[in-house]
Amino acid sequence: MTLNLTPTQILAGVGVLVALFVVWRWSARKARRAADAARASSRVVSLAGRVLFTGATFMGFQWLVITYVHNPTLVLVVLGVPDLIAAHVLTRLLTVTSMDTTNTRRRGGRR
Repeated sequence: MTLNLTPTQILAGVGVLVALFVVWRWSARKARRAADAARASSRVVSLAGRVLFTGATFMGFQWLVITYVHNPTLVLVVLGVPDLIAAHVLTRLLTVTSMDTTNTRRRGGRR
């Protein structure tokens, strides 16, 4: 079986293959950007949930101690420890900076 193709048909076939490759690369980049955005937003939601849970736990213990215990030292400890934890977290948050990005260096860039 012989296959006779004209130069126009060969160029059309190569053009279709190049177009498929370009679409494939474009969709891969778009999917990577969407995955990065989803990962970043899930970090925020996860952090917010942990903060709310921890805050509710602290508040519950404080409410229990203030309501049912009449020892001023214990009340001061229960009110002071969460403040110390919050101060530590805020101090680290405001003084430590980090780059939380993926390394997306292209060819030819400085290394």
